[in-house]
Amino acid sequence: MIDNKYFKRALFVLALVLVGSVVFNKLTDRSVYSSDNVRDQLTRFQQVFGLVSRYYVEPPDNEKLITGAINGMLGELDPHTVYIPEKNLQKVTEQFEGSFEGIGIQFIIHEKVLTVVSPIAGGPSEAVGILPGDQIIEIEGKSTYGITESEVQDKLRGPKGSKVTVTIRRPGETEEFQVTITRDEIPIYSVMASFMMNDGKTGYIYLGRFSKTTSEEVEEAITKLESQGMEQLIFDLRGNSGGYLQQAFKVVDKFIPGGYKIVYTKGRTSRMNDELFSTQNGTHELFPLVIMIDHGSASASEIVAGAVQDLDRGLVVGQTSFGKGLVQNQIPLDDGGAVRLTVARYYTPSGRLIQRPYEDGLMDYYKEAYQERDSTFKPDSTKKYLTLAGRTVYGGGGITPDTILTDGNITRFTYNLRRKRVFFEFGSQYAADHRDELGDFDSYMNNFEISDEMLDEFRNILSKHEIKIDEKAFKKDIKYIKLLMKAELARHVWDSEHFYRIRLTGDEEVKQAIELIPRAGEIKTLHDWKSATSKK
Repeated sequence: MIDNKYFKRALFVLALVLVGSVVFNKLTDRSVYSSDNVRDQLTRFQQVFGLVSRYYVEPPDNEKLITGAINGMLGELDPHTVYIPEKNLQKVTEQFEGSFEGIGIQFIIHEKVLTVVSPIAGGPSEAVGILPGDQIIEIEGKSTYGITESEVQDKLRGPKGSKVTVTIRRPGETEEFQVTITRDEIPIYSVMASFMMNDGKTGYIYLGRFSKTTSEEVEEAITKLESQGMEQLIFDLRGNSGGYLQQAFKVVDKFIPGGYKIVYTKGRTSRMNDELFSTQNGTHELFPLVIMIDHGSASASEIVAGAVQDLDRGLVVGQTSFGKGLVQNQIPLDDGGAVRLTVARYYTPSGRLIQRPYEDGLMDYYKEAYQERDSTFKPDSTKKYLTLAGRTVYGGGGITPDTILTDGNITRFTYNLRRKRVFFEFGSQYAADHRDELGDFDSYMNNFEISDEMLDEFRNILSKHEIKIDEKAFKKDIKYIKLLMKAELARHVWDSEHFYRIRLTGDEEVKQAIELIPRAGEIKTLHDWKSATSKK
């Protein structure tokens, strides 16, 4: 951890200045404005705060003023140094810790009704028979209509072993019913899906985040796929915004023989400098490996993609990644919140810093990351680096894939249908009436087709929500619309992993990635991997 004794003392002094009695004093010595002395700067803040507190036209909310001041201060540093209030800290932290205590559901608020997207596998809700599409209309006898997400968290989470009674309205059934659920520790999975593709030799892993349990989950997924005959792997990091650096290192370590530098960090102090080398522990066979990234792949995702690319272990495909090359430490504060403070920059094995510039402000920083610029994107030729085998790669703005992939863009109309959850609603309704008619999953995936009658039912849902149908867009996206209808139906009949399996059958980028696997196999043979096992 960072040596933050002086940092904490400065925060303590600031706290004393802010919560103590404020006296209005006229400034006469203007030198305080340019001084680098911490006490002088805090005095300047105290005086401004005192003026506002005593003379502003309306009584100010001091807590908002202080939080705004903290956010303003940190906003002068970089986009990833942030203050996390106590009320948000638990939710933010548990995304990386890998578990929480509750009833174990993924949910949405659909038309002001608490609706189950899916029960978490192995959790208490699954154990009592909760299904995707179930509506929780009461919690402990009180209506949930109009409930907010934060209120759901408050009411359904709780200590392991405690109980909560909910009333369920299930599509296709006329009577509501109650179930009592015993809360338990619920894992937050990193691996969202892992399965063999239809060719019988290509494994697929979709990693959604890097949390405390990511390495273990990826190990379990790879081992499972190898036992099923996997000869090559598609490792999907699209939309993965990152997480723990150590977990990224451990994931790369599964693919790289011992002795290779995976990532290194440089900070303001020597304590923030570190180098991480691959080990021989648990390294898998050097099967052909394709890493998929996009504009939403950031931080730990970029560490994985950058190491695989720089060490010529596999092929990186997709769109240019987000470009976050900064390392944060989360430091607790006395008010129950925390500061996530940038303490170092990380570099890929070839020496690349992939952090994008952020001097133009937060809005431009995030907006630029998601611009569809890859068709005309030209890497910064002044920031060339060489991989282990001598291939040219570029720094200064994310990871540039070895091969740019084009996705099948859908129209804004269909995008909005997805956002409004009408596909989910269709899956819930149709599954309620036809669950027993769909057979086993393999038969469903290979043979089931969305009929005209099902499309009529889908249109009826749009009409119910007063959504005007753009016939031109509907016709253009009909293949994608049918795919998502089929995938959502699979989610409601089976589970979320089966949703991904269906959706993947129409994923043009994945199809392109599979075609590029031979190139990934060629890249991993560009140098002798055994030569580095004695390094360290």
